[in-house]
Amino acid sequence: MTEDLNDWAIEDIWAEIERLMNDDPEPIQGLNVIYQYELTGDHGGTWQLKLASGKAKVFKGSEESADCILKLSVPNFKKLVMGKLYGTTAFMLGKLKIKGDIGLALKLDGLLKHYRQGRLAAD
Repeated sequence: MTEDLNDWAIEDIWAEIERLMNDDPEPIQGLNVIYQYELTGDHGGTWQLKLASGKAKVFKGSEESADCILKLSVPNFKKLVMGKLYGTTAFMLGKLKIKGDIGLALKLDGLLKHYRQGRLAAD
């Protein structure tokens, strides 16, 4: 996935994240965590990313209790996924709010960096 994600629907971005993680499960081995994204603005909503048993599963809504909740706008989410905005920077600028284990949020930032290298990055 190298095209500009700004043109992608949120559902398609999540489907691609799930696919990439399941195609290359090594970085998520040993994790048992549920991340919840609360995306605000047009086409926003709640999404969960469950990482367990070396598999990734994305759900729309909040099916289970999350270990780490991340709140940000849809445009900032797309920037985050594309690597145009880093999690730590977004947090410090108030563009990202985190509830729960901040260590898990840092871990997720590293995972997204791994998966976007050449795949989730913008041209």
